[in-house]
Amino acid sequence: MRIIGGEFRGRRLASVGKGDAGAHLRPTADRVRESLFNMLAGGFGDQCRGAVVLDIFAGTGALGLEALSRGAQSATFVENGRVALRLLRENIAICRAEACARVVQRDARKLGVCPGDAATLVFLDPPYGKQMGESALTAALSGGWIAKGALIVWEESAEVTVPEALHLLDARRYGDTTIRIFEHA
Repeated sequence: MRIIGGEFRGRRLASVGKGDAGAHLRPTADRVRESLFNMLAGGFGDQCRGAVVLDIFAGTGALGLEALSRGAQSATFVENGRVALRLLRENIAICRAEACARVVQRDARKLGVCPGDAATLVFLDPPYGKQMGESALTAALSGGWIAKGALIVWEESAEVTVPEALHLLDARRYGDTTIRIFEHA
């Protein structure tokens, strides 16, 4: 796993091998991440530049760190798994992104009220097939973590139940993964 583009381009991130099933770690493949960020840069304007990023179920932090590498202002990583937190902190250090990265060690389904700026770009990559994305997204919306007009990138293998406040802009399938991009209307 590596950072694909931007300031941190080419940096190798701490690896989980093929993933950690017990910890539900399933890093987004480099080619899928590259396609996603090409979509964000092309079809949706340069969504990373100046963005306030929220990476929910952050895992290794690859999505949020890629956004920081491409010009995001800051990133908040929400994660509560012990293995994932260790990898996440290691990856933030590898990218030397401590000044613009914040780790929130919490169950993503119980976020509470946002203590800072609402996110303009959100990555939601829950454990597949557990319907955890819906409750985490509902918590983030109700807690004020997501700004109006924000883009939400939801990675999931199954169909999802979308909150009414979101409008689907695009959906693409990569093997067993579907990337859906929504706007918070």
